[in-house]
Amino acid sequence: MAGEVGTIAVVGAGQMGGGIAQVSAVAGIKAIVFDTQAASLDRCRGTHEKLLGRAVEKGRMSREDADAALGRLSYTERWDDLAAADWAVEAVVENASVKKEIFAKLAKTFTREDVVLATNTSSISITEIATATGDAASRVVGMHFFYPVPVMGLVEIIRGMQTADEVVTRTSTLAERMGKTPLTANDRAGFVSNRVLMPMINEAFYAWMEGVAEAEAIDGIMKLGCNFPMGPLRLADFIGLDTCAHIMDVLADGLNNDRYRACPLLKQLVTAGRLGDKTGRGVYEYAK
Repeated sequence: MAGEVGTIAVVGAGQMGGGIAQVSAVAGIKAIVFDTQAASLDRCRGTHEKLLGRAVEKGRMSREDADAALGRLSYTERWDDLAAADWAVEAVVENASVKKEIFAKLAKTFTREDVVLATNTSSISITEIATATGDAASRVVGMHFFYPVPVMGLVEIIRGMQTADEVVTRTSTLAERMGKTPLTANDRAGFVSNRVLMPMINEAFYAWMEGVAEAEAIDGIMKLGCNFPMGPLRLADFIGLDTCAHIMDVLADGLNNDRYRACPLLKQLVTAGRLGDKTGRGVYEYAK
């Protein structure tokens, strides 16, 4: 395929897309952030300035390096501006239809065989997403970063049924260049991270719903007894209860097993709009 990546197109200016762009820029790679909403791009730019400024204040980065990283970041509402990139990463809402629509456009925009089309999905089939790209399916790969991207060290790399071996190798190399540890999984529902994590979180909701213990006790037991940095219910609030419920349904459908369906209490909280940190109330309540 090709040599070193010089410019990355990041589709989606949310928390994940912004984080991917930031670690790319810090690693010396230009990043073009695309979003259809100008407000999202403005927030993304402001977050980059704030986080890199904080890194300087805490002595983790020189002012010169932070300014250089900011200089590698650009923001656009124009899809055509992405054509200058030689790698693409999609980081939008966790919805298969939306992602497939984007990947159809990516395949038409990046026709060169050396441009990898990566998705940051945490649970959706890479093979399914790749069906939208026609002959470019061999260039589609899962590149699952973890939140917050600048802090978390893992990139879960997922090989779709048609993903070329060289694409997996190049994705691992790029992740390492970004300062991450790449670990590879095959294309099964939830991959490894959510296949293991989400059923544990779901079971914690069942334990709470069935009166096994109060939420604080469930989290405390898992923290102190299993040495987890955060209890499963607190972690669900951090991730977003709607996201947890959605991933459980993806697991249930993908593995054809209803034992993975979201706990009724988890679904009820989502229906009530108690989504966790982002709404100020989920399992727990948070100061605004």
